[in-house]
Amino acid sequence: MTKLYDKNPALMGKDTDMRSRRYISPTRVIWTSAAEGAEVKGSENLLLAREEQMSFGDFPYCWLINKPGRPKASILVDYGTEIHGSVRLFIRGTEHANGKYRVNLRVRLGESAMEAMTDLGVKNTTNDHANRDMVINVGGMSSFETNESGFRFMRIDLLDEDAAVTLKSVNAVLIFRDIDYLGSFECSDPLLNKIWDTAAYTTHLNMQEYLWDGIKRDRLIWIGDMHTEVMTILAAFGYNDVVPRSLDVAKLDTPITDEKMAWMTGHPSYSLWWLMNHYEWYMGTGDLAYLQEQKEYLKKLLAHLVTLVDENGVEQLPEKFLDWPTRANAKASHAGMQGLLKMGLDRGVFLMEVLGEKELSRACAAAAERMLQYVPDTDGAKQSGAMMVLGGLADPKEMNEKLIAVNGAHGFSTFMGYYILKAKAMAGDYQGALDAIREYWGGMLKMGATTFWEDFNLDWMENAAPIDELVPEGKVDIHGDWGAYCYISFRHSLCHGWASGPCPYMTHYVLGVTVEEAGCKKLRIEPHLEDLEYAKGTYPTPYGVVTISHTKLADGTVQTEVDAPEGVEIVK
Repeated sequence: MTKLYDKNPALMGKDTDMRSRRYISPTRVIWTSAAEGAEVKGSENLLLAREEQMSFGDFPYCWLINKPGRPKASILVDYGTEIHGSVRLFIRGTEHANGKYRVNLRVRLGESAMEAMTDLGVKNTTNDHANRDMVINVGGMSSFETNESGFRFMRIDLLDEDAAVTLKSVNAVLIFRDIDYLGSFECSDPLLNKIWDTAAYTTHLNMQEYLWDGIKRDRLIWIGDMHTEVMTILAAFGYNDVVPRSLDVAKLDTPITDEKMAWMTGHPSYSLWWLMNHYEWYMGTGDLAYLQEQKEYLKKLLAHLVTLVDENGVEQLPEKFLDWPTRANAKASHAGMQGLLKMGLDRGVFLMEVLGEKELSRACAAAAERMLQYVPDTDGAKQSGAMMVLGGLADPKEMNEKLIAVNGAHGFSTFMGYYILKAKAMAGDYQGALDAIREYWGGMLKMGATTFWEDFNLDWMENAAPIDELVPEGKVDIHGDWGAYCYISFRHSLCHGWASGPCPYMTHYVLGVTVEEAGCKKLRIEPHLEDLEYAKGTYPTPYGVVTISHTKLADGTVQTEVDAPEGVEIVK
């Protein structure tokens, strides 16, 4: 079969974009400047589904009209959910008092309604990473598409004096990987179901040509962010090439030589997360050939890591970034890194054994064993306490009782939330984990979220307006008035993959799926329904989808049914 580029070699590109496009009409008009005396007509017509083609028909249109002495015409629309992509404007006609046939429009995108209403530089609004505020020059019978970004809301302003523009449509272009949700989760609590779906969708939007941290900011491959995303992908989608593609880019960006050690994105923790990602990916997919491709890099990395545990078992990593909320706390950062390094070395023992590097496997085991001698102070950080538990350095029940469970989900961070939940599960506090999911991630939903955020603090909700409203007098703007570190105010990303932890948590601890043999050859099914009446769902494996159903009976026992494809052994 002949392809287009076979006929014209000049069209032969390096890659084919694996993403799809879907056109999304606005769901509502939130505001127009007609309330301020401007002339805006037919704004409701922008909500109509339209063909993506300029045409001659006499359709219902929207008119933005600027007249001398009156405010400029503007409109703010809501697409109903967070979107990665662009906006495509179809311009039916333009008029200008000076006889010109083109007009200038200002287009602003926002993850919150208030972000789309705010000028650059105010409350830290920015065009970093992807333009969200732009001026375009358009003529009649034309179309214009913005650059890609992450957004839910769009504002258009007609800038020219004594001019008019007729809009046929202002549809969003959803740009995404059109993949099947092979994994699923449903239980007797609709809130938990919505949280699982929102978490999976958050990571799905970040599965672009590569796996990003956020779709507005940073649109980069941050390996630490990827670990929770990888767990979400394995739970919701199964194998997807976005994971190995992204892991490979990080490796190519960070060569380790005999003369120089290099840390991914400048953080030793992120090189550890890269190692952890390969462990999870191998366990989930069983792709030994891909793991073998990483052998030399893994050997160099682990050979250096074992030298960073001193004779007393204390980590000696040169930089100690765990997450942003703990960065200024030296004790908490050190404790968290102690736990993370121990986890990495434990995974290194396994991976080197699989790859036939028995001597290095033993060296990793010896370094990990030394680390058990030393238990640092978490200094009140739940994130660090969780990493200590997951690294086997702290008693789960004691850490949960004295730190992690105190004051509910206060003190959580979105990045470390997944690991805090896992630590609670290791303590047997499955009910507390469900309550924390409802409180913390449910809190974001109460604030209008349709994807989960780069960071969130329950205290931010006090007297705050949701992100899908214009903030009234006397209310707090939860997007524009909060945030910290690199995500102050409107720079804050409201779609960040590291916040997707409830998806894999509920799959693995409520639905009860544990991968016990690489490639999902053996799965343990051990549900923890707690206050739920039932939970059911599916889990993707290389052999096909496993279907699972748990029902709580009148006597409190749980009846479990599992349907697994050939090649998957089920242990209960």
